[in-house]
Amino acid sequence: MIKRLAFLAAALAAALPALAHAVERGEAKATVAGKTVTIDYGRPSLKGRDMLAQAEVGKAWRMGADADTTLKTEADLKFGEVAVPKGDYVLKATKLTADKWELNITKADGAAVAAVPLSPQKLSDNVETFTIELTGGGAAGEFMMKWGGTGLKTPFTAK
Repeated sequence: MIKRLAFLAAALAAALPALAHAVERGEAKATVAGKTVTIDYGRPSLKGRDMLAQAEVGKAWRMGADADTTLKTEADLKFGEVAVPKGDYVLKATKLTADKWELNITKADGAAVAAVPLSPQKLSDNVETFTIELTGGGAAGEFMMKWGGTGLKTPFTAK
């Protein structure tokens, strides 16, 4: 009887990870001003929904699934006139109106660091799985998130 229970417990323990519903993690990385900027985020799929349209105005969204979206930068960044010192941060996005969004950069404890306007862009192809892209060239870079038919982007510089 004890052997049978031990076998059942082992079989259940082996099956649990397969039953868990974890969303794939993604990583966006760019070299800007010779330094690495990395974003780690969850990659949920739309499955026929229009999630950006369903986002509540004024409520911060963690931009992904299962865990915070994080930014790690080895460079001091500047989004327009907004400075973000090198370090580790949490990223969220807030829908301000039907067609206006901002990128919220906070410390891990939730302390606000920056609110950066995002420019909307109509995408030519529908993006099923939430995607964040970072591009860099010299001291300039661009952040862009894509989901459905919408892209939200902002340029930045680094030093």
